[in-house]
Amino acid sequence: MDSWNKTAWKSLFVPGGILLFLTLILLKTGWLTVTPAMLTFLYYAGLLAGFLLAWRFHSSRVFFALLVLFLAQQAIGLFFSGPLRGPAHAALEATIFLVPLNFVLLSLARERGFTPASVSSTLIFLFVQSTIVAALARAGQDYPPMAHAPSHVAPLLSSPYARMGFGIAAVLLLIRFVLLRKPAESAFFWSLTSFVLAVHSGGVGRTATAYFVTCTMILAFSIIETSYLLAYHDELTTLPSRRAFQDTLLSIAVPYSIAVLDIDHFKRFNDTYGHNTGDEVLRLVASSLARVTGGGRAYRCGGEEFAIVFSGKTTSEVVEHLERLRATIESSSFHVRGADRRRLPRGSERRNERKSSRARAGRAIRQLVQPESCAALSVTVSIGVATATQGKTDPDQIVQVADKALYRAKAAGRNCVVAASSFGRHVRAKAAVIA
Repeated sequence: MDSWNKTAWKSLFVPGGILLFLTLILLKTGWLTVTPAMLTFLYYAGLLAGFLLAWRFHSSRVFFALLVLFLAQQAIGLFFSGPLRGPAHAALEATIFLVPLNFVLLSLARERGFTPASVSSTLIFLFVQSTIVAALARAGQDYPPMAHAPSHVAPLLSSPYARMGFGIAAVLLLIRFVLLRKPAESAFFWSLTSFVLAVHSGGVGRTATAYFVTCTMILAFSIIETSYLLAYHDELTTLPSRRAFQDTLLSIAVPYSIAVLDIDHFKRFNDTYGHNTGDEVLRLVASSLARVTGGGRAYRCGGEEFAIVFSGKTTSEVVEHLERLRATIESSSFHVRGADRRRLPRGSERRNERKSSRARAGRAIRQLVQPESCAALSVTVSIGVATATQGKTDPDQIVQVADKALYRAKAAGRNCVVAASSFGRHVRAKAAVIA
C-alpha cells in the first residue's frame, strides 16, 4: 500500500490529471483569454507534435489514439456545420461511441511500433469505421432536418449507450493502469475523460476546442513521461536506474550513507538455470530493496549490482536496517518455472534427438525425479556501506569506499554486511546457499 501511495498515485495524475485539472480551472475561472483561432492553432500544433513524438519514439498506440481523436473531432465539427438530419444523428452517436471503444482496444494492444503489418491492420480498421460513419452521414442528406435537433452534442451523453460506453471504457483503462502503471495507460484514461468533457460542452466552440487541445497534450506528454521513466528507471526491476543514482549524488547533503549491494553467485544462477531465472532473481532482490527500512532509497546500478542511499543517516544508524534487508532476502525463495529455451536442442541437434527417443525419454524421467527440477531457490547478498562526513564529502569517493567494504564482505564468506568505518568488524551471517 505504501508503494501504491508513493508511486502509483503520482503516475496516475502526472501529467494527464494535472493538465486536465489546469484546463478546468482556466475555463471555470474565466482566466482562459485565448481566442478561438489561437485555440484551433494550438490544437493542430499539439496534434502535429504528438504525431511526431509518437513516430520518433515508436509509440504506435499513442499515434493511433491521436488519429482517433482527430477523426472524431473532424466528424463532430462536420455534423454541426449544418442542420442535423435523421441518419446523421445516428452517425454522430456512432462517432461518440467509437472513441472509447478504440481507446480500450489500443490500451489492450501490444506496442509493436510502426511495422507494416500492425500499421496496415489498424489503418484498415479505422478506415472501415470512418466509412460506416460517412455512409450514415451521407444518407442523412436525403432526409429533412430534424424538427427537434439538438443544438449541441451534450444531450447525446444522456443516451444509455454513450454512458455505458464511456463508463466501461473508463473502468477498463483504470484497471489497465493498476496492472501496468505505465504513463500511456494513464494518458488513455485522462485523454478520454477530456474528450467526454469536450462532448459535454457541445463538441464545437471555444470550450470544446480547449478540451480537445488538452486531449492531444495529455497523449503527447505521455510519450515524454515514458522516455523519462526509461531513462531514470530500470524496466526489469522497476527501481530507479544508475542515472537517477548519479543525479541523487549530485544534490545530496552531508551526512549521508551509501550501501553497495551485490547478489552472491549470480553468474551461477544464469549459467545453471538460464537468464529467465536470473531475471527472477533480480526481481526478487529488487522487491525487497524497494521496501528497505531506515529511509533508504534503492537503485539498480547495472547487472546484479544495486545501491542504497540513506540521506541524513550515519553508518551506525543504517547497519541494523541493512542487516534486516540481508536477512529478508536470504529468507525469500522462488520456484524455477522451467528450463531456459536456450538449452533446448535446435536444428540438426533436435533431429538427432528424435533418433534416440528412448534415451531422451529416460533422461526426461530422471529429470522429473531429481529434487532440483522443482526445488525452491534462495539467494543471498553481500553489502558494503560507507558514510560521508565533514572531512570526506565527495560522493564518488564514498561509493569507492563502500565498494571496498563490499569486497571485504565477499572475502569474508559473502552473505554479510561490512561497514567501511569498522575495518575488522562486520555483521556476519551464514554462508550463501542455494536450497
